[in-house]
Amino acid sequence: MGIARSLDVPKLYTFAWRHAPKVPEPVLRAAFTAVADVTWACRTAGVRRMEANYARVRPDLDARALRRLVREGMRSYMRYFREAFTLQGSTPEQNVARVRIEGYEHIAEDLADGRALSLALAHLGNWDLAGAWATPNLAPVLTVAERLKPEELFVEFVEFRRSIGIDVLPLGDHDVFRNLVRGATRGGRIVPLLADRDLTATGVEVDLCGHRARVAAGPAALALAAKVPLIPVGITYERLSGDRRRRAGTAWGIVIRFYPPVPVPDDSGLRRQERVARMTQGWVDAVARTLVESTQDWHMLQRVFVDDLDPDRYARTRAEAGEA
Repeated sequence: MGIARSLDVPKLYTFAWRHAPKVPEPVLRAAFTAVADVTWACRTAGVRRMEANYARVRPDLDARALRRLVREGMRSYMRYFREAFTLQGSTPEQNVARVRIEGYEHIAEDLADGRALSLALAHLGNWDLAGAWATPNLAPVLTVAERLKPEELFVEFVEFRRSIGIDVLPLGDHDVFRNLVRGATRGGRIVPLLADRDLTATGVEVDLCGHRARVAAGPAALALAAKVPLIPVGITYERLSGDRRRRAGTAWGIVIRFYPPVPVPDDSGLRRQERVARMTQGWVDAVARTLVESTQDWHMLQRVFVDDLDPDRYARTRAEAGEA
């Protein structure tokens, strides 16, 4: 049995969450950067998939530039995990210093009126830090979490997110969408959903940076069902300096960019599924700008583009969705 298989992953995560905050930040940063560089140099399956995804988003890059971008992508990915393991030990003041907002005017009126928002996110930057910051500074956060295996690992992630103020519903539960709609209908909260990958029959095929991809229908479906705005969101890293870096206690912060609300299509003559598809393409078009501008912060180490999928399996998925 290999070393990786013999490791107790949930216990490793628990150990990291308990002890990482005690390690000096420069030491921890150097360690996770080293892990990222070694993984990149070994060209693991995840690294190769990230490179293939980046190549579709950034066709302007030659092979050498693409490899450098993937190295930055792995460093960004490991930065996310390092911050996740230490986020419970950060103070609200540090979180405020770590976060900068762009496009607040697109959500200000709805928040002031106590309306809920359906936020469409990609696996960009540090969405956990964004959620920890948002609950005390914007509105309480309600979201879903993918069920991880083993179950103990999923429980650890749920407990972690709840400890930083994020209310989590398990993805896959029979009534999860109904509970999201109930939460959004009550208002006074934001509902961010990671939606840049969904290979199930409920996914929506869209154009992403000039290529067909399958993403989640959740953000648009929730916006229609609960009658709340659909807001695309991009989250990227930025280096900190001076007083802000001292207050943050770290060299990196994030930028949360709120894009304008996605228009709701006229329902005359359109089925609900078609309206969801149009709104989904709307948020994808917005978030794609961030993917191109800050590709290194897109932590996508899995297949998302249709051309990379198994044709037979994808045909069955489309048939299940009634698309074939």
